[in-house]
Amino acid sequence: MADFVMLNNVDHQDVRIITDRSSRYGDNVMLALTFPFEFRNVQAHYPILFQGDSDGGYYPVALFGFQEDENLFLDERGWHAEYVPAMIRRQPFLIGHQEQAGGDTERTRVLTVDMDHPRVNTERGEPLFQPLGGRTPFLDDAADLLETIYGGIGHVRNFVGALGDHDLLEALTFEIALKDGTRNQLIGFHCLVEEKVQALSAETLGEFNESGHLMPMFMVLASLANMQRLVELKNDRLDQGPAT
Repeated sequence: MADFVMLNNVDHQDVRIITDRSSRYGDNVMLALTFPFEFRNVQAHYPILFQGDSDGGYYPVALFGFQEDENLFLDERGWHAEYVPAMIRRQPFLIGHQEQAGGDTERTRVLTVDMDHPRVNTERGEPLFQPLGGRTPFLDDAADLLETIYGGIGHVRNFVGALGDHDLLEALTFEIALKDGTRNQLIGFHCLVEEKVQALSAETLGEFNESGHLMPMFMVLASLANMQRLVELKNDRLDQGPAT
């Protein structure tokens, strides 16, 4: 269970964060939520697909593997891609909210940390606070990243809404044939349909551009070329045998 608490320089003066990439620190995940602000970097390495949410909408994800707890970019030496998505890098931090007393009850954003996360310890890693109590550059960077993520949530909502308004997403099933002769299916995802994007009118493309959705849409399309790379990584794992 996660145990998120609001950070302060008294209770957490000695807390450190391990930044190594490893399954022991929770990096063996199949996918992660991703945002338009990072699509250019994400599409260079990972396919960007869409999953449904409980409200009937969709959200974009960067795909790292084909089954639960599988990250084909991760091994005992670390994460083998030049870019690690923001939702992976932000761990073990999260933005929380604190009620402010006053004439009107207000909620302010605060920086919280999951004290039960395996990255959190007091022995090694990046310190959060300086000896006199000020934030370290590491903590400042973490706070900046969370603010960027917080702002990106609204952009995701608007971006996916625009795709839905023009019926550009379709459910898909990937048939994956591996070199050991097994065939697998990747189901439960939606993808951006290139033919439908090509059929958009100049007016609609202009609206996408004005809204900041045009380039992210093209980045999503470009990212689908990485599906073959994932298959190659999976085949490499089969050649290596069971992980030790």
